[in-house]
Amino acid sequence: MKSKLPIDKILSWFKQKSWQPFAFQQEAWQAYLDGKSGLIHSSTGSGKTFAIWPAPLMEWMAENSSKTVAPLTVLWLTPLRALAQDTAESLNDLVEGLELTWTIEIRTSDTASSVKLRQKTKMPSCLITTPESLEVLLSYEEHQKQLKSLKLVVVDEWHELLSTKRGSMTELALARLRQLNPNLRVWGMSATLSNLEESLKTLAPKNSVLISSDASKETSFSTLLPDSIDHISWAGHLGLSMVPEVAFAIEEARTTLVFTNTRSQCEKWYQALLEYRPDWAGLIALHHGSLDRKTRNWVEIAIRDGRLKCVVSTSSLDLGVDFAPVEQVIQIGSPKGVARLLQRAGRSGHQPGAESRLVCVPTHALELVEFSAAQKAIEKNKIESRHPLKKPLDVLAQHLITLACGGGFDKEAVYSEIKTAYSYRNVTRFEFDWILDFICSGGKALSAYDEYCKVSVQNGIYKVVEQRTSKRHRMTIGTITSDSMINVVFMSGEMIGNLEESFVSRLKAGERFTFAGRNLELVRLKDMKAWVRLAHSKDVRVPRWMGGRMPLSSELSQAIRMELDLANKGIYATPEMQFVKPYLELQKRCSQIPNEQSILVEHLISREGYHLFVYPFEGRLVHEGLAAVVAYRISKSVSASFSTAVNDYGFEILSNHDFGARKVVTPELFTPENLFHDILESLNATEMSRRQFREIARVAGLIFSGYPGSSKTTRQIQASSGLLYDVFAEYDPENLLLKQAQYEVLEAQLEETRMVKAMKRIAKSKISFVEIARISPLALPLLVERLRGRLSSEKLADRIAKMKMQIYKSNVR
Repeated sequence: MKSKLPIDKILSWFKQKSWQPFAFQQEAWQAYLDGKSGLIHSSTGSGKTFAIWPAPLMEWMAENSSKTVAPLTVLWLTPLRALAQDTAESLNDLVEGLELTWTIEIRTSDTASSVKLRQKTKMPSCLITTPESLEVLLSYEEHQKQLKSLKLVVVDEWHELLSTKRGSMTELALARLRQLNPNLRVWGMSATLSNLEESLKTLAPKNSVLISSDASKETSFSTLLPDSIDHISWAGHLGLSMVPEVAFAIEEARTTLVFTNTRSQCEKWYQALLEYRPDWAGLIALHHGSLDRKTRNWVEIAIRDGRLKCVVSTSSLDLGVDFAPVEQVIQIGSPKGVARLLQRAGRSGHQPGAESRLVCVPTHALELVEFSAAQKAIEKNKIESRHPLKKPLDVLAQHLITLACGGGFDKEAVYSEIKTAYSYRNVTRFEFDWILDFICSGGKALSAYDEYCKVSVQNGIYKVVEQRTSKRHRMTIGTITSDSMINVVFMSGEMIGNLEESFVSRLKAGERFTFAGRNLELVRLKDMKAWVRLAHSKDVRVPRWMGGRMPLSSELSQAIRMELDLANKGIYATPEMQFVKPYLELQKRCSQIPNEQSILVEHLISREGYHLFVYPFEGRLVHEGLAAVVAYRISKSVSASFSTAVNDYGFEILSNHDFGARKVVTPELFTPENLFHDILESLNATEMSRRQFREIARVAGLIFSGYPGSSKTTRQIQASSGLLYDVFAEYDPENLLLKQAQYEVLEAQLEETRMVKAMKRIAKSKISFVEIARISPLALPLLVERLRGRLSSEKLADRIAKMKMQIYKSNVR
């Protein structure tokens, strides 16, 4: 077969493009043709798509006439609908170049119903879809006939799915496809991963290979610095004082992507740049996930065509869309992770051999340390690992109902099938039987209610019989849960986008807010739609979306501690560290610069009370749990009440009583022993589990969000999930979904595993206890965290400026 392969046609097409195939691409082609699955690991824009796509075409040409129309042969999974069109164009380019009669189509929630209906009877040669749409396909009885000719599944941007419930759902779907097609090959593509072997096993457990790119990819990093350290804030996350410098950098490039970390920050930066450069109207655009799909499509096409000078975006443009005109990426604020910084850098120079250019913009002083640390971590290839989840049972429940809708399944056969999925390899027989009973009868607590008895057993086959149940299930397939969304519409009927109900419901008619780069006034809220008109006033509110700011990754946290350790020794080796040196030297005069051998603890007595500032540098989520546990442990020996504040660098514990800080703060205070008990005692763990259960209940199919046009409100969903939680807690306390909620609170919300490692490190370290007379530079951001909800932005900025001046005055020698 190898001698018959028409590789000359592929090489000829590459030559027409003035390209030369890389060795890793040819290695991947041969591995596929040898019947292997695999993972292609290569930097962004280095040619991963064409490392796999030519292989099934070569195989087809060797066995068939070029005029023969191929049946469904390739399934291409993409994590984002936004990538589908760009992927289709890239794949079709080679098909047309080879003059093949292959057809390439897209199937996502955006696809027209008429196209989906046609695909039921006639599938394309290559179908580009999402994990959710694949699950919907599996929920129809005809899926076995539709997918029987499948030879290859490609999972694009595997790192984005791997450590999420969407990744677990993908694993289960792949297990089903392998059962239908024993010789199926599965190939993943990823740019930023460190645990490559585990990632490969999760995707393709058997007969698989790891292929890494030999294509060099140059990336240049620089940091945009103001005139002096005095011109940069010590706290906050917007960085709008840097608008003039950012505008100048944008002017110097052909096209720039400006990345922000949140949608509210994205809206503010877009407005600020337009106010600073009104002549850029029509040349600058906004892009984030809440904007209308048509608007986002227009922006993406305009970038690709080179019609835009700049786009201000969130992570909605993080992944593989090919924007050749983009010459530079500007990152506003720390990306909080090494991999994310690399991923975003790769949006520029997105083609083999081109240089990626990233410009970092600090929003406060300590982010200069983060940028310096991130660049060193990249040089040492210290990139975050992404681990698959451990058998999330809500996803398993959803998948089993999907299979029951799609023609049914045999209990023993499907148990064996599920255990081939890496995340579910350790699922026990008890857990599997419990989930089966749950979807069939509703379990111990809900067996009296027909609504929860979704699956029936007929002649040993588990099936969904009721059409209404199948219809409702297909509408709720997926693992992405969020607040209910309200469509934002002009009075003319033009769709603008959608906002979370929790924000819109607090607005009154006549109130103004900024969204999609425009100042809007709410006219009325009716039928899950916010009817608006343009507002001419600049006095507007900026929406706050759920999911806020990201915590520091463990790799970046470690790199920051190493950078501060060097500063403590007087070593400021990078431009960023040289610039931030006056700030850190001021910290040294006030207190100490943290180092690797000890944990800095500051104690301050003020009019507010007795402050304890602790700096583990382990990220916001870890500090949230640590602060609560430490406060609880202190309260057991001292009668006092405490309030806490946290950020990525440390946490504050405040009491209005003297709790003898110097005596109680010892390494033993941070021991991980009895941590689980202390977390449950110190936090409102029941309420946290209740909130987490809401998401689990939706994934597992316990809650139906409503039909299009009559969706349930967030309050209704909260009430339904809260009632179910209480019923299970009282009548079915061993319910496995309750236990999953508790586990997810500890791991997802508090990063318990990482917290244990941090506590072990702290317990072994020396405690550097420093009495400070005034707030220190490191402590000021923690104080700001506590004040943020009590003061307006203007008053908070004034307060920060005053505290900053007091620190300077008290340390002038």
